[in-house]
Amino acid sequence: MKPTQNTILLTGGSTGIGFTMAKYLLEKGNTVVICGRREDRLKQAKEALPCVHIFTCDVANHADREALFKHMKTNFPSMNVLINNAGVQRDIDLTQGMRDLSGNECEIKINFEAPIYLSALFTPLIAKNDQPAIINVSSGLAFMAERAIGMPVYCATKAALHAFSLAQRKQLAPMGIKVIEIIPPMVESELNIEGRRKRNMQNSPHMMSSEDFVNVAMSRLEAGEEEIRIVKQTV
Repeated sequence: MKPTQNTILLTGGSTGIGFTMAKYLLEKGNTVVICGRREDRLKQAKEALPCVHIFTCDVANHADREALFKHMKTNFPSMNVLINNAGVQRDIDLTQGMRDLSGNECEIKINFEAPIYLSALFTPLIAKNDQPAIINVSSGLAFMAERAIGMPVYCATKAALHAFSLAQRKQLAPMGIKVIEIIPPMVESELNIEGRRKRNMQNSPHMMSSEDFVNVAMSRLEAGEEEIRIVKQTV
């Protein structure tokens, strides 16, 4: 992916990795649109990054995805990059039956269904523009679920996104669309913050700052890598 002069849609861009990525991309001279479910957080992001464009959208919701597509097609027809970054992580105890599977945040819909359907919606649009790319943000936990048994659905969705990215890359290559997968380690963010506190993981030596992670990921992205797996180096 070229480093500058892209028109980029970044999901889950108001906090954590997404926010830091948006900041980096703006500084490189790109047009960046971020979306998220929480309007207050989007407005805070806009205050911090005045040049960013915001759109309230729950990517787990079909109607919201359609509205997002119409907004981008109308207002940002030069869009050439989709970054599927939005994600949720929950602790789930499978021994408790349905108890932990009930709730407002659906990992399957946000982590896996949304990237599939957003990619399908935007593929014809980005294919018309220069150097089109789809970037899927998965997780190192996709490859080590046995070390994260408290988050079985999260691990499964990220493993599924990895497999989807492999197939998507092959299918879209003839259209000139690059499919890139970024595979983060544990990164400082609001992702499942209560679960991290419960496991006393806030000060883990394996935790990367969002700034360090994004700097490494973007440099490798600009170097042309298609599968960017990042591991924090510890002494």
